[in-house]
Amino acid sequence: MEQTTRQRIDKWLFFARVIKSRTLAGKFAAAGNVRVNSEKIDQASVLIKPGDVLTITQERRILVLRVLGCGQRRGPAPEAQLLYEDITPKPAAASEADPVAAQREPGSGRPTKRDRRKIDQFRNPEDDA
Repeated sequence: MEQTTRQRIDKWLFFARVIKSRTLAGKFAAAGNVRVNSEKIDQASVLIKPGDVLTITQERRILVLRVLGCGQRRGPAPEAQLLYEDITPKPAAASEADPVAAQREPGSGRPTKRDRRKIDQFRNPEDDA
């Protein structure tokens, strides 16, 4: 079986198990959610090759993958992971300068009217005259 040097982006996303079906992968690529080497694509027929870098924007995360090979089939997950190298940068740790939201005791329920007045007084001390 010969190893292909180029492959359609929708087929590769399906084989690499990034997207559940090839139809969804085609729609995903056509919607502009994939960049190939920093260039936004709008067609599912764009050809990729080993060495290309894909930036994939999903609902709550951004994946940066380097293509290592073209797939022949949608195999098990360990086989799919051989098609790419994940080079997604790690998220920055929360710094201590970031404000922390006020926390309430678990199970304490909603604030009472008295609690709400105390919260308002704490937030706006100059309004209390």
